[in-house]
Amino acid sequence: MRRNLSSLAAAVILAVATAAGGLAGSPSPPSAPEGAPLRDPPQLVSHHGHLRTRLVVERRQVDVAGRKLWALTYNGRYMPPTLRIRPGDRVELAMENRLEPFTNLHVHGLHVSPRGHSDNVLIHIHPRQTFHYSYRFPDNLLPGTYWYHSHAHPISGPQVAGGMSGVIVVEGLKRYLPPGLRGIKEHVIALKDFQVQGDAVKTKDLHISAPTNRTVNGQLNPAIHIRPGEVQLWRLANVSANIYYKVHLQGQPFQVIAHDANPVDRIWPADSLLLAAGARFDVLVRGGPPGRTQVQTLPYSTGPAGNTFPQATLATLVSEGAPVHPEALPPTFAPTQDLGRATVAARHTIVFSENTAGTKYYINGKQFDMNRVDIRSKLNTVEEWTVRNDSNEEHSFHVHTNDFQLMSINGRRHQGHGWQDTASVLPKGQIVVRIRFADYTGKTVLHCHILNHEDAGMMAILEIVK
Repeated sequence: MRRNLSSLAAAVILAVATAAGGLAGSPSPPSAPEGAPLRDPPQLVSHHGHLRTRLVVERRQVDVAGRKLWALTYNGRYMPPTLRIRPGDRVELAMENRLEPFTNLHVHGLHVSPRGHSDNVLIHIHPRQTFHYSYRFPDNLLPGTYWYHSHAHPISGPQVAGGMSGVIVVEGLKRYLPPGLRGIKEHVIALKDFQVQGDAVKTKDLHISAPTNRTVNGQLNPAIHIRPGEVQLWRLANVSANIYYKVHLQGQPFQVIAHDANPVDRIWPADSLLLAAGARFDVLVRGGPPGRTQVQTLPYSTGPAGNTFPQATLATLVSEGAPVHPEALPPTFAPTQDLGRATVAARHTIVFSENTAGTKYYINGKQFDMNRVDIRSKLNTVEEWTVRNDSNEEHSFHVHTNDFQLMSINGRRHQGHGWQDTASVLPKGQIVVRIRFADYTGKTVLHCHILNHEDAGMMAILEIVK
């Protein structure tokens, strides 16, 4: 709904640093004017199975999209470092909160424990406290694009809208490509918007449909350079708090190789890709004839009670230089698992609804309560969930810890070529998903990833038990 966010806004920031402190508190990069070459975020890369970082939370004045604004930053940057890890890695994050009121961290989409000092979104890190996160990722962690952001209920919307989101890459996706394409250039395409209030990125009383600045890696309409015939890997990630993107590249389709960090069984073409709040796609793009084409987000409406997002130019693809001989893409890509024939241990119905004013949001008629367990599921079983939307606006369904297979949309069988962690549920519509609970027990959550809605109650506790 196009309603105000709660006036409670976070003045908190996450800053990422190496153990040696090389990146913590580093100054913001110089401003890049509109049309400047695309800048990929700096990277923090694991070595020998280990990445140790320090996270400092603060509010800083930064250069963003050609302007100097106060923002909520990770690592003192509006577009913070990309965390680059491998399956089986151990990651240790010491997170220090220097500002009011509290925060925490969610590693979105990653299959990791929700308990203790791992991906535990039920904790609060209060001012002047340091919390030591410790993640041990399984050897079978899927390669692709993930992201990290604040999950501090009920202020996750203000914190992420203020700038608190960054990208995570799990290595290994290129191994499914032909040898001649495994060395291709790749770009992070982090889609991140901000509204302005005075000399600051706005965090209070956010209207989802209000005019906003849509950036790629914190830049306005950057130029992405490619040679004619060259193939590049783009990591498209919607790391905004609330808005949707319907991404389109003039003149050619995207070739999808992963959805929500789940490699697909076969590469499939898409003229446009809907990135609901929280969604990601890894795609291949080939350079066309010499010239300039636009990467756009097309007009999109989330329904009569929802929001209308206008068309906008996100970036400009510049094809120039010596041509590259085009290499054919394979007909198949990666192995996937199909839960269509799995034994279903339990079935649940999850209903999204809201009040008429659009100020309160519900799951199964209840607002979020950290002390209540809404669904209890058994480890090493498969469940089938029907997610029904009783409202007149679209919602972005997301579940933590385990991904799901989307089986049907409004009664029609769906073939998604793999699993995902986020799915849109149309107004007055429903989806059916199957989810396997593997490896980890504990309390986690499911929610609408439009963070205004999550903060206003549209979240529930899922407990996975032995």
